[in-house]
Amino acid sequence: MNVKSCLITFSLFAIFSSTAFSAPAASPDYSGEYLCKGNNIAVGDYEVTIYLKKNRRNSTAQVSVYELATHTENKQSYTGQAITRGKQLAMTFKLSDAKYAEFSTGMGQFSKVGKAGWTFKNDYYEPDDTGGNYGHETCTMKPATAVKPVTTAPGKH
Repeated sequence: MNVKSCLITFSLFAIFSSTAFSAPAASPDYSGEYLCKGNNIAVGDYEVTIYLKKNRRNSTAQVSVYELATHTENKQSYTGQAITRGKQLAMTFKLSDAKYAEFSTGMGQFSKVGKAGWTFKNDYYEPDDTGGNYGHETCTMKPATAVKPVTTAPGKH
């Protein structure tokens, strides 16, 4: 085997080794405000707003942890947590602030929308006294609004 053949073989082996054994890609940051349109048997069609904020302290390269807040059309708010791995999503949130609160559980999948946006489809279950309620929703990230810097008038500080 000549030197050229050895170099080509070594190069191909190095490329294959680095791609075959590389760590999984880091999970994207899905933080933001999402407008969700959903449906379940108890409520029918509805809209809610979901806020996701990444908890960087408890996230890892592959699994991201989020604080979750949901605001309904009738001004009710629910809080909970979500985790993602890649584009997979799992979430849970309290359906009330009572001492013995029930929790809704959901799972979904993210998809890219445009250059900087995300959407996710979520299927969930809410327990209740009549055996529970299933639903689904599609949530689309609202565009981030640009915040104008605060400036002072000339000559004023």
